[in-house]
Amino acid sequence: MRTIAFYSLKGGVGKTAAAVNIAYLASQAGYSTLLWDLDPQGASSWYLAGADEVKGHKLSHLLKGKTPIAEFIHESEYANLDFIPSHTSFRNLDVKLDQEDGSNLIRQWLAPLSEETSLVILDCPPSLSRLSEQVLKAADEVFVPVIPTWLSLNSWKQLQEFSKDKKLKPSKLHPFYSMADRRKGLHRELIDAQDEILPKGLKTIIPNASVVEKMGEEGTPVELLAPGSVAADAYRRLWKEIRRLL
Repeated sequence: MRTIAFYSLKGGVGKTAAAVNIAYLASQAGYSTLLWDLDPQGASSWYLAGADEVKGHKLSHLLKGKTPIAEFIHESEYANLDFIPSHTSFRNLDVKLDQEDGSNLIRQWLAPLSEETSLVILDCPPSLSRLSEQVLKAADEVFVPVIPTWLSLNSWKQLQEFSKDKKLKPSKLHPFYSMADRRKGLHRELIDAQDEILPKGLKTIIPNASVVEKMGEEGTPVELLAPGSVAADAYRRLWKEIRRLL
C-alpha cells in the first residue's frame, strides 16, 4: 500500500479538485483506492457523495479504538474507489494529536487497510499543525498545488521550511502549478520561469477552468464531466507523473 497526500498551507489552490480527480484516475487504472477527507470542510466528501450527504463517524470513535477504521469507509459510485468522509469533529484533530505520545496515528490507523488497499490519498486541510506533521511523515509522497502567484509561492517556501524544521524528507514534496491562467501577466511570467522557480516540481500545469468549478455542481470528476477538455487532459498528465513516483 502506498500513501500520498495533497497538501497546501494556502487554501483555494485546487488541492481537493486534484485529490478527487487523481483518486478517480487511479481507481480506473486498477488501483484499489481510498480517499480520506481530513478537511473538516468536507469538500472531497461532497464531490464523491454529493446530495447523498454521507455522514462520517466522530473522530473520538477512532481515537478511543472503539471503531476500526474499516467502518469509517464508504463506497463511492465508482469501481475501486472508496472514501472516508469528513466529520466536523475533525476540526479537533490537532488538539487530540497533541495529547498523544508522539506516535504517528495516521500511519497506525491506515496500517490495517494494507491488504485490501493499494493507494491511499489524503486530502488535508490548509494549515501548519500537528496534523500536517503527521501527514507529511505518513505519506510516501506529498503533492503541493501552487498558484502562479508570489503569495502562493511564499506558502510553498513556508512548507519547505516547516519540513526542514521537523526533519522531514524534503524529497517527498512535489509542487505543481495549479489554477493557472495564462491570460494574466504574472501567471505567464512565473509559468515561463517554472524550471527556475520550481526546479524539482512536476511539469503538469492544471489550468484555471470552469469545468473544474462545475465539479462541485455535478459531483463528478472532470474525466467524466468533460473528458475532452484541457483540464481533463491536464489531470491525466498529472496522474502519469504521480504514477511514476509510486
